[in-house]
Amino acid sequence: MPSPARNPQFDALFDGTLFSLLSWAQLSAFWERLDPTGGWYVYAVGEALPEAPSDADHVRAFVREIDELLRREHHEDYCGIVYADDLEAPRIVKIYDPNHLGTSCGSGKNRVLPGWVLSRMPPSDLTPSHFVPQNRRRWWQGFLDTLRGVETPG
Repeated sequence: MPSPARNPQFDALFDGTLFSLLSWAQLSAFWERLDPTGGWYVYAVGEALPEAPSDADHVRAFVREIDELLRREHHEDYCGIVYADDLEAPRIVKIYDPNHLGTSCGSGKNRVLPGWVLSRMPPSDLTPSHFVPQNRRRWWQGFLDTLRGVETPG
């Protein structure tokens, strides 16, 4: 069985020091600073690796949709589930799925992976240790279909 695609630069950032966007206001300000033309790879963990950076429209749409999902499904008065290597000029952003956060202290047997990653370099293949729920796969596919102008049933 071939080993998953690896990018050492991505791995170093992914496993390095990251800073949390603790409040919803911080998250809003962060999204406003994020340059959609910055050559972002948009990756849904557990799905196929992106082959190229997304265009600015795709990045804007992803930020809008993921922000809406997080605010709708993370039933807390704080954010705390979005992390970046640099809050002013990020190269990598981890976005955790509010419905799959694992243990808060990180002492669980398996490392909890984010649901989505934005990176300025090709990402490594992140194989989740858990089953990615069908509703998340449908959300991602619906997002991709919307970008392509495909009508989704519903």
